[in-house]
Amino acid sequence: MTYTMINGNRLFHTDEGPAADARGETLLLVHGATCDSHDWSAQIDAFSARHRVIAPDLRGHGRSSGLTGGQRPRDFAADLAELLDSIDSGPVVVVGHSLGAVVASVLAVEHPSLVRAVVAVDPGYGFEDGFAPQLAAAFRVPDPVGTAVAVIGGLENNSTSGPEAESLRSWHRRRILGMDPMTVRDVFHGLFDEAATPLTSRPGVETFLARRACPVLSLSASGSLKAKGIDGDWEEKLSGHPYSASVVLEGVGHWLFQERPAEFNSLVLGWIEGLPAV
Repeated sequence: MTYTMINGNRLFHTDEGPAADARGETLLLVHGATCDSHDWSAQIDAFSARHRVIAPDLRGHGRSSGLTGGQRPRDFAADLAELLDSIDSGPVVVVGHSLGAVVASVLAVEHPSLVRAVVAVDPGYGFEDGFAPQLAAAFRVPDPVGTAVAVIGGLENNSTSGPEAESLRSWHRRRILGMDPMTVRDVFHGLFDEAATPLTSRPGVETFLARRACPVLSLSASGSLKAKGIDGDWEEKLSGHPYSASVVLEGVGHWLFQERPAEFNSLVLGWIEGLPAV
């Protein structure tokens, strides 16, 4: 594990995998808002058996500091671009969940030499015009942490029960409770306020996503697509790369990769295995 000073913040990240001469692709795992790299605990071992795996905590999240700069997707992407340069990673496959998928897309569009492919996991974009500013306004309250707990709770798969499902929901809730309230507010404002709509809301986001020149694999929960009012192949149609694909999973919530890790890992590793040669 490593702490690296990036743009004035102390960024935590792990860097795992086989020896350099035995590595496949390099994967960058980017978590969502109010989360951290622990989210990928069920993926890191499976992915690092063949590939180099870099898993950071975004600024203001987990073990990373967030004392300077903003909390917008472009701020996070700028941090990751500098991190990748500092560790000489070469082009990476960016696996991003929720906010992390927005950050991955910013990296692909604005730092294309750093990105080999994008895996967008239940991404935090594709919303109907007008939804994002309404959500941002909901965080202009004295208790943004409470708002985040309610919002995240609505994204859980509440159709399942049992100790494992309850433990997962408790873990997500308690992690939010441990975050700085102003960071929580700024992260959600940065993702959903009016200035962010070109990265999150239709139709503007469609123009932005179409600028990704690399292959894109989209993995979404069916309920998320229904809430957004988009079809399962919406994102695949935006991509100009012939290897891009979309997969829709039924009966899962926003953290589909934690609910069905074996299925998720197999889908992602199989797709990465077939990436066209550069």
